[in-house]
Amino acid sequence: MSDTIYKKLAAHLDDLPGGFPATESGVELKILRKLFTPEEAQLAVKLTLIPEEAHVIAHRFGGDKDEVAEKLREMSRKGLIYSIEKPGKPPLYMAVQYVVGIWEFHVNDLDEELVRLMNEYIPYLVDADAWKASPQLRTIPVSRSLDPGHQSLPYEDAANLVKGHRRYAVAECICRKEHKLVGEGCDRPMESCLVFDTAADYYLRNGLAREIDEAETLKILEEGERAGLVVQPSNSQKAINICLCCGCCCQVLLAMKKHPDPAEFFSSAYIVEVDEDECVGCEVCIGRCQMEALTLENGVVSLEAKRCIGCGLCVTTCPTKALKLKRKELAPEVPRSNTEAAIKLAKARGKLSNAKMAKMALRSKFDRLMATKGK
Repeated sequence: MSDTIYKKLAAHLDDLPGGFPATESGVELKILRKLFTPEEAQLAVKLTLIPEEAHVIAHRFGGDKDEVAEKLREMSRKGLIYSIEKPGKPPLYMAVQYVVGIWEFHVNDLDEELVRLMNEYIPYLVDADAWKASPQLRTIPVSRSLDPGHQSLPYEDAANLVKGHRRYAVAECICRKEHKLVGEGCDRPMESCLVFDTAADYYLRNGLAREIDEAETLKILEEGERAGLVVQPSNSQKAINICLCCGCCCQVLLAMKKHPDPAEFFSSAYIVEVDEDECVGCEVCIGRCQMEALTLENGVVSLEAKRCIGCGLCVTTCPTKALKLKRKELAPEVPRSNTEAAIKLAKARGKLSNAKMAKMALRSKFDRLMATKGK
């Protein structure tokens, strides 16, 4: 079958904030052929980042509205597009990027072929330059790593980030799961992907997660700290998800660790400081560091600052309190919302401009008007 529609879908996904770059090998097309049928691909390219009702998309697609509505429901269930459902209102559908997005939505139906294709594609997908300009995730300290009297910003504290949400859910970590599938996994907790509110609705509606409450969410964070997991929420002040990541499985940590100065690719407000007079050279912190930023030199721990991402995991287990987190003089600016973060990332990749956003909104408004007339 011709690759035309899959090339069109690949270009469509590449225009989204997270990107989906082309490769010489065409591995990205193999991934799309495995996930999308040709008919699903044809419909997917008609969706935008603006949530719309099925009849609007049907008008744009040129198909029967009932058939399109059923196909959209099925594609949402399969994790190929995103949907928003509220009581008493029609479902809304929108395009979703490949990572973070479509890939994570396939946590329950991984197979060795898909994992192999993804591992081949990851070096192209995790674009270091784009990630440096506007990362999708940020790193915040585990709560116990900060001094009790330290005043962090509300969105820099994991416990504060999870308070007051309408709904909570936890899913399995797709990175840890795909590594285990090919015999390379670790023994850290599998349930470590936290999602909130609308994102939790989507995950639970599609059987991708288990519903929990605020108390269990905080417990999972505590268990993650004990297991040595880096806390990485979505890069906004109002996070919709928090990933608890290990340096042996997390595709982002693995990709960035290959660079000589990986810290420059992470959005983090903190860095570790070592008190050499208090260090006893026990090396506990070295085993806790997920970025290989700590080494032992002449019986004392030494920090390679360009590798430290300020997660605080080394601080909480130091028996002599020789390690502490200090705030960077120039802390990164954190987008206020996930929408703002997505727009910033898309602009950083050269895929979005104010004119393009205006055109997208105008097209959606026009199609809504025309679809309503055709009802």
